[in-house]
Amino acid sequence: MEHVPPPAEELARLDRELAELDARRAQLLTRRAWLLAALRPPAPTAAPGWNPSAWGAPPSGRPGAPAQPWGYVPPKQPSAPRSAQNVLLTLGGLLLTIAAIAFTLVSWGSMGIGGRSAVLAAVTVGALAAPAVLLRRGLTATAEALAALALVLTLLDAYAVHAVAAPDTDGLGFTAVAAGVLAALWTAYGLALGKLHLPLPAAVVLAQWPLLFGAWAAGAPALVVGWALLATAVLDGAIALWGKGTGARVTACVGGSVMAFSALMVGLTLSVTASGPLGALAPGALLLTAAAAALAGAWRAPRGFARAGGVVAGLAVVAAVGGVPAAAVPEGWRVLAYLLAGLALTAVVRTRLPRNAAIGVLVASAAVAAGALVGALPGVAAVLLGPVTLLSDVWAGSPEGFRSAVGSTLPWSELAAAPVVLALVAGLLGAAYRWWPSLARIAAPLIAREEPGSAGAAAYGAGPAGSAGAPGTGTPEAGGAAAPGASGAPWYAGGRAGAPWFAGGAPAARRRPSGAALRGASGAGAAVLGWGALLLAGAVLDVPYAIAVAGETVLVAGLLALAVRGAGSGRDGSTAVPVTALVVASAAAVSAGLLSLASEGASYAVFGALTALFAGASVRAGAGVPRAVFAVAATVGGTVPAGFAGRSLGLAPHEAAPLVLLVPALTVLFGARLRRNPVALPVELTGAVGALVAVGLAVPDAPFLALVLALCGVLAAGAAVRPERRPVAGYLAAALFVLATWVRLAASEVSFPEAYTLPVTVPALVVGFLRRRKDPEAPSWTAYGPGLAATLLPSLAVAWTDPDWQRPLLLGVAALVITLLGARYRLQALLLLGGAVLALDGLHELAPYVVQVAGALPRWLPPALAGLLLLVVGATYEQRLRDARRLKDALGRMR
Repeated sequence: MEHVPPPAEELARLDRELAELDARRAQLLTRRAWLLAALRPPAPTAAPGWNPSAWGAPPSGRPGAPAQPWGYVPPKQPSAPRSAQNVLLTLGGLLLTIAAIAFTLVSWGSMGIGGRSAVLAAVTVGALAAPAVLLRRGLTATAEALAALALVLTLLDAYAVHAVAAPDTDGLGFTAVAAGVLAALWTAYGLALGKLHLPLPAAVVLAQWPLLFGAWAAGAPALVVGWALLATAVLDGAIALWGKGTGARVTACVGGSVMAFSALMVGLTLSVTASGPLGALAPGALLLTAAAAALAGAWRAPRGFARAGGVVAGLAVVAAVGGVPAAAVPEGWRVLAYLLAGLALTAVVRTRLPRNAAIGVLVASAAVAAGALVGALPGVAAVLLGPVTLLSDVWAGSPEGFRSAVGSTLPWSELAAAPVVLALVAGLLGAAYRWWPSLARIAAPLIAREEPGSAGAAAYGAGPAGSAGAPGTGTPEAGGAAAPGASGAPWYAGGRAGAPWFAGGAPAARRRPSGAALRGASGAGAAVLGWGALLLAGAVLDVPYAIAVAGETVLVAGLLALAVRGAGSGRDGSTAVPVTALVVASAAAVSAGLLSLASEGASYAVFGALTALFAGASVRAGAGVPRAVFAVAATVGGTVPAGFAGRSLGLAPHEAAPLVLLVPALTVLFGARLRRNPVALPVELTGAVGALVAVGLAVPDAPFLALVLALCGVLAAGAAVRPERRPVAGYLAAALFVLATWVRLAASEVSFPEAYTLPVTVPALVVGFLRRRKDPEAPSWTAYGPGLAATLLPSLAVAWTDPDWQRPLLLGVAALVITLLGARYRLQALLLLGGAVLALDGLHELAPYVVQVAGALPRWLPPALAGLLLLVVGATYEQRLRDARRLKDALGRMR
């Protein structure tokens, strides 16, 4: 039971906590001021009585100094300008470096062996000794410059020794030895002079090469090179964890990452290309050692690095363990060996590995499973998209097998393991969905595991809900965090999270995914992968065409049953499973429908079955969106066989258009039966889309188009009988009837449409006039709009193609009169219809002259005029905007 304190009590509690925070803040600011005073160098002694900087200021180090306001940052002390001595010494160090390089490369050969050794030894010793003296004098920047010079000199010394003392020595071997010696020298030098930042990172860089170059110099096989890379990476990891200085640790981290990646690539390549299981053992040992090293580093590394180490370790273990059986099976089945090894990594939840490292291992397991699933995607995509090619040749004949119907050229023998992979992962996800509470109990030790250096398992809300005084439980007053679950269940078991602390919730729980969501995702993934496994299995086995079609239809039925059952059960409060099943069922229905297009009988059978399945699901599903989706799918499924009927009867597409209208007619009757049921509107809209398809089929033949438009008008008029559909369907019916009339007149090549439209316009205007007399508030569009449009619009269409001048003139005069009447009596329909027809008629008459004038004008003038117009409109934008608003208001006041 949740306890919410009264507002007064909660306000008092908040005030007490804020006061404690203010007191603690004052203490911390006082301590900070004292520390700043202790670290600040003493000011130079001035003459007695002369201390301008202290005038009016309290002593800086006094413990009782007033605290600065919140967010106050003290101003930085101005740094002393770099002295001329430092500048000169820095430039001198750079010049000495250049001179040393030039001396070694140019003048080295003109001196004897004794002179060469003496010069290099003296310069190197001087460069190594100078930073120590400079550091004692506080010249840190100059010491760093000379340390860099010393580094270059030691490299030149190594080059000189190889060129003179050991010219016949192998270059790689000598480089390996020299890199090791120089790394040790610079490590000792950097530790001795701790204030220098360059020597230790330089030593780390040099330490990357001894083992690698030594293995290459000895002509070692690739496996030995991999071991050398791994040993170097382990050394880098040790430096990154326990090394001195941020620069050295960052350098070691980068170098170790590169070396470890190279070692893993060597081991993986050798494991994949092994000739047999025995040949994969040695690379596997390398990979397992790398995994152990990664886990050892993850044990002490921070959170992000620990998780990365766990991922690397998990992938290395999969490559090592899975590589041995993979070398003994055919190439198409190797992915299964790696998948089984990756799934075995989930046992890490029962080990004592640190939590972040264990999470990284689980991420690696998921990555392996995802990679195996990606390998099956080409086959699934071919099965789903392959039947699209049947659209170009419908009912060409039943193919022999599933692969022939798909028409893909994929190497199906290499995809033999893909259905097994999909089925295995689907089975595991389904088991997790079914036994989620048991899985949560198994994973509980990982969730509650304490990290090194953490405050305990209480940080993760591991304590039982409601246990007073237990870590991670209770209330803030008891010293613990509130339990994440409202009913005692942890977050991973589906407990409620995100409630305020006084209601028994934990703020940290809001950042965790709920158990219901994770469980729903598992069930959704199982549904998708199981469907894909069955589809791909049919293609791999190349089942007969009839079995493939029947099997896909049965899959649709199973998915619909899962969607209906999941939507109604609400077992875990998650909608992921029913929604996913509905989406997959829709995709499966499309795939089955496309696959059935190869045979006439199969097409009727499949689409009939799909219509029945979706209709039954609509009846069994709960109210709301799922039922509407099922009903819409059933309507679509019923429209397709209606179109097939015309092809079966040997009718042309335009002749089959009236048959397609059978389903929209049924949707109108169905909507009248359901009335205001939420399913009625989606079904009727789907029927309207089917009517549009019928109109599209009838477009090539004008008489049939007029017939189809008239039939659509009848359907719209039937829908308009219902009061809730009348505002839209009534106007639509009138428009369709008028449009059907125009199309019929155009198909009959009538040159004087006014002979047919005026007999309709005159009575319509009379009826509108009588209605306006009876109801002066009636809109002019209802009273006069249909009658005027019945004549003006067909006449305008004919006038645009009429070469004579009589019709455009008479139409323009009639439109002008109608426009003036609309302006005089403030009738919006007359004003807008008459004005639009008058403008278009005038544009038709002026178009030839406009074209002639435009051809005579220079090419630059139209863009210039357009730009000038835009400038004028922009300069008077506010005025134009006010004019437009006034025009809108004036039109709005008309009837």
